[in-house]
Amino acid sequence: MAVTPLMPSGRRRSLYELFTMYKNHYSGRFIAFEGLDGAGSTTQAKKLSVYLRKRHKKVHLTKEPTNNLIGGLIRGQLTKEWRTGPECLQLLFTADRAHHIEKEVIPLLKQGITVITDRYFFSSVAFGSLGIEDREWLREINDRFILPDITFILKVSPKVCLQRINESRFHLELFEEEADMEKIWRTYADLAQEYGDVYIVSGEKSEEEVFREVSKIVDELL
Repeated sequence: MAVTPLMPSGRRRSLYELFTMYKNHYSGRFIAFEGLDGAGSTTQAKKLSVYLRKRHKKVHLTKEPTNNLIGGLIRGQLTKEWRTGPECLQLLFTADRAHHIEKEVIPLLKQGITVITDRYFFSSVAFGSLGIEDREWLREINDRFILPDITFILKVSPKVCLQRINESRFHLELFEEEADMEKIWRTYADLAQEYGDVYIVSGEKSEEEVFREVSKIVDELL
């Protein structure tokens, strides 16, 4: 079992202190939406981008995996067109994120543009925990990226998520089994306790009710 290192005072360092990533020091704000497949992260990210634009904010909406070459490899794995081991998949996610941050996100943040991403590194740790027991390794390969100013995790039960998925498309992707989704959610809940600026929002209300809570938090913090 891994032992958390001691601080000089003798206190053990928390996981948040070990894997803080980098604070966003650019003029633009960085907001991430996370959750199980079917939780509504894509919908809420789009609604927030429209909301902020109506308030004359410069906003860029993006997602992970990206539409770039590495993102295409990832989507092929998620739709079961090809298979590789969990470590290889997570390294692909990390490579896709590195390119995404360097070429798209940071240049926009430098210009003062608010960047909203549908999924970020919490998804890597939560979904990656299914095939990889070493959660600290999953954090470590992401610890050179910036941390969002706000992370929303939409809380929807696996049963409801699967109902939504079955209503919207004809097949399930990798990770879309109820038992797997239960474990993924537990990891999300752990992450919410270990990192700052994370807000769990119930996603089982109507889209408008969920968004009222999201927009209230954004208005208060930004």
